[in-house]
Amino acid sequence: MNRRECLALLGMLTAMPSSVLAQQPARRLGVLSVTAADDVIGQTRSAILVEALGRHGWKEHDNLRIDWRSGAGDRTRIARLADELIALNPDILLAVGTPSVEELRRRTTTIPIVFAVVTDPVSQGFVENLAHPGGNITGFTDYDGPLAGKWLEMLTQVTPKVSRVVVVYNPATAPFAPLMLRTIEDAARTLHVTVEPAPVNDAASIAALASRRDGGFLILPDFFTMANRGQLLAAIAQARVPAVFWSRTFVGEGGLMSYSTDSAEQLRRAADYIDRILKGARPADLPVQNPTKFELAVNLKTAREFGVTLPPGLIALANDVIE
Repeated sequence: MNRRECLALLGMLTAMPSSVLAQQPARRLGVLSVTAADDVIGQTRSAILVEALGRHGWKEHDNLRIDWRSGAGDRTRIARLADELIALNPDILLAVGTPSVEELRRRTTTIPIVFAVVTDPVSQGFVENLAHPGGNITGFTDYDGPLAGKWLEMLTQVTPKVSRVVVVYNPATAPFAPLMLRTIEDAARTLHVTVEPAPVNDAASIAALASRRDGGFLILPDFFTMANRGQLLAAIAQARVPAVFWSRTFVGEGGLMSYSTDSAEQLRRAADYIDRILKGARPADLPVQNPTKFELAVNLKTAREFGVTLPPGLIALANDVIE
């Protein structure tokens, strides 16, 4: 190339918009969630994630391709979808929920994984420790130690008094349940409450809860119960006993009360980690972060229907009161 050709090329490049010069091939994000794609929870979380990524300059269908996969609370389906995502060779993965992390980590030790709405990632072996996760995984937890005791305490504050609490979860989708049960049982001794675990794994076991009319229910964080919340709420309504849930979503659909972390905030914070990793940060250098925001919700309409009285102090502290 002679001097005249070089000058012509330089002039052409100078005249091009800076956005064109800076344009890079779209990066690829794989998202594996345990909720169903058509579930209001999944749709809300997807919208929050897209909005949060956009604030960092990542636009879906522009400089970021997002491959969405939703497991609908089915472990077999989640495993198959994990295979699909790994085969697409994404730049980074987002795992929403414990089963999603479990399946993805079995399939890759090199693709960065950011998780959200996950309980006790250290004991489950996802990371070495919170401050220095090591490996290719980091993210945001949805639980801290005192939370399970708080759920039990809330049940003991209602009138009529609750002396027996049935703890509901699916062992297949809540492998962390023993951790929470230990905390609940420790609190139960102080609160003089009898605790009874009640594993559920299908429609029949959920329906059987309707016969438990001698106490209250405590529903552990579990995406099986979230995916089947309609049946669960119907069984509890038939039993007509108080219940505490792990997500405000249950209260909005007729549950009595919940005390939970803000999962929307976790998705926004996860978007920050995704941005940092896509720009060169290593998951091993990004600490796992515990929840910082909690929300209390109560449904006074359900309380009246069940003949339950909630203490004024609890109602006063609620972030959301459904009349």
